[in-house]
Amino acid sequence: MSVKDTPALTRSRQGGPVSMTATLRERLAPLAPSALEIRDDSPQHAGHAGAAGGAGHFSVTIVSEHFLGMTRLARHRAVMKCVGDLIPYPVHALAIHAYAPDESLPKKG
Repeated sequence: MSVKDTPALTRSRQGGPVSMTATLRERLAPLAPSALEIRDDSPQHAGHAGAAGGAGHFSVTIVSEHFLGMTRLARHRAVMKCVGDLIPYPVHALAIHAYAPDESLPKKG
């Protein structure tokens, strides 16, 4: 599994700092992703009302067999079931790109 980590922080159950991407990765683990990229887009949204309170903007690209035969809406609902309680704080916005393994991911660039 490939994972990109970013510096956005939250607090662990023990009170120490934990990256928000680590929290998102942990929350998405039940979907058994074969690939997972989590990007902190917060710097591009500096000054945005939601970002002003310290909440982050994130993009998630996830590939999972769990998504086989599911509509795009059902995939987004599955992701939100895992992370929805993090919205609106500490996650203000979440862009979801969910794919089944038999689908081609869009080309970057």
